[in-house]
Amino acid sequence: MNTKAETSIPQVGSEQAGSKRSRPTVLQVLPSLTLGGGGVERGAIDVAVALKAAGGRSVVASAGGGMTRELEREGVPHVTLPLDSKNPFVIYRNIRRLGKVIAEHQIDIVHARSRAPAWSAFTAARRSNVHFMTSFHGTYSGSGNFIKKHYNSVMTRGERVIAISEFISDHIRNIYGVEDGRIRVIPRGINLALFNPTKVSAERVVGLAGEWRLSDGIPVVLLPGRLTRWKGQAVLIEALARLGRHDIRCLLLGSDQGRENYRDELEQMVKRLGLEDVVHVADHCSDMPAAYMLADVVVSASTDPEAFGRIAAEAQAMGCPVIAADHGGARETVKQGETGWLVSPGDSDALAQALGQALAMGPAAREKLAASAKIHIQDSFSKDKMCNRTLTVYDEVMGLSGARGMIGL
Repeated sequence: MNTKAETSIPQVGSEQAGSKRSRPTVLQVLPSLTLGGGGVERGAIDVAVALKAAGGRSVVASAGGGMTRELEREGVPHVTLPLDSKNPFVIYRNIRRLGKVIAEHQIDIVHARSRAPAWSAFTAARRSNVHFMTSFHGTYSGSGNFIKKHYNSVMTRGERVIAISEFISDHIRNIYGVEDGRIRVIPRGINLALFNPTKVSAERVVGLAGEWRLSDGIPVVLLPGRLTRWKGQAVLIEALARLGRHDIRCLLLGSDQGRENYRDELEQMVKRLGLEDVVHVADHCSDMPAAYMLADVVVSASTDPEAFGRIAAEAQAMGCPVIAADHGGARETVKQGETGWLVSPGDSDALAQALGQALAMGPAAREKLAASAKIHIQDSFSKDKMCNRTLTVYDEVMGLSGARGMIGL
């Protein structure tokens, strides 16, 4: 792991972080802030709020969405621009628009979190003679195609490149040749005030159980994640068929986002395997902490590597047993045999075996696993740790000379 950025980390809200020494003004750029967004959106908001609390100034630019209300409540300016567009002409026009934002808000650092807006942000930052950095959130597709690889490569052009896991750090080093000195590994952070079992009321849990028609005493297997093939819902259904139990309930929790054919395919698979009384598809849930409280085991069966694996980390924070595919970020967030199980990707037999072990755990074993899982997430994957490390990188970038050390085209 790159440890340079982890030394002398100022704590958010501490005397050091909030002292009169100069904190930068940072413009974070991302496609949108749509409600229900993932790590890109959540991380941008968390870091923006943390920087403001630490004495710096934050500005966020995106195409907007329901999550902008969080920024408004915290007094963080949001600039609405068509940054979700991949149209080359719109991307080009966004250069000038972002240049105006940089000048108006006296931006010191532009922090890009997604490819299309990063191209506009990179050029705008260079023309404005301000610092540019990125957060690399995924492996992205098409790295074997020259054109797509070039398009993706904008995320490696920052003076510092934040990788959200060691897996992503290895990816950008091996695929794009980014030198170690520019990479800083900062995992996504879990909000431990939100994902805290002591903060979830019985009423919230009972309400969800009623909504999903779950009977008392029936073990619940939960797979959260949008309905898309690589999330592995079909692997879990096959594993449940091999497990052969009908005294449990499985919830596939996530929106199909217009993938109606895949949803129909899953429902037909459930019928073919005689699991209609076991497997149920539910839409997006707005109270995930309560959903985890209902689960006896949480599954992340992704057939492609997760860049980080937010579901596995959130579930562990709630003290819930986790089974995850043994690749990608899950290898960093799940401790085999201590906080959960890692199984071969796409292997329904191995998943069925792990499900049997998880569901057979007695109270004492569950309590021991829950304690280990919660400590693991608190120690390594908290929101505060993520924010503190990111602010340290901002300070590091501000200390760089030249314009500003930018990686050219």
